[in-house]
Amino acid sequence: MSPRGVAVPNARERLFAAAERVVAAGGPGALTSRAITDEAGCAKGLLHAHFAGGLDEFVAELVLDRFARTAALASALPDRAGEETITANLTGVASALLTATGPELSGLALTRPGAAERFRDAMASGAPGFAAVQESVTRYLDAERSLGRVPAGLDTATAALALVGTVHHLLMTTWPGAPDPAEQIDRLVLLLTRG
Repeated sequence: MSPRGVAVPNARERLFAAAERVVAAGGPGALTSRAITDEAGCAKGLLHAHFAGGLDEFVAELVLDRFARTAALASALPDRAGEETITANLTGVASALLTATGPELSGLALTRPGAAERFRDAMASGAPGFAAVQESVTRYLDAERSLGRVPAGLDTATAALALVGTVHHLLMTTWPGAPDPAEQIDRLVLLLTRG
């Protein structure tokens, strides 16, 4: 364990990764400040030193961080037009979005009033999330359409909305032990890209 007063490198990411392990092992109910810092192997006050708003701020920031990572991944998608298969490219981004925080943490962020408020405020202020991913998917499909790899008549914006909206639905309605939604995503991508 890191002694008190000693700088912890990458403390924010270390705490985020620890929280994901805590939730994976014990479910959302196991997520406490103490469980996170114990799992991270650091002093108990580290979480509160980095997140003055406590566990609510921490949970909101964790979810926002993971969505931002997925949005960054999706932003590279238009540059991949013409590479690999369309199904592989879209399924990769959809899977990343689905696993960005997992249903347990996403649900936790929405059920903790303080976390939900912080999350909504950040989204309203332009934090990257589902809308950024949707925009990137639209631009990607536009690029693939110009290469003739998707039907000329494909409504790319609606296809992107359908994909991202479905992933959002799956994220919010999946629970531990539920069937893996990957097959549903694969079928949806095929349906959407064949016009």
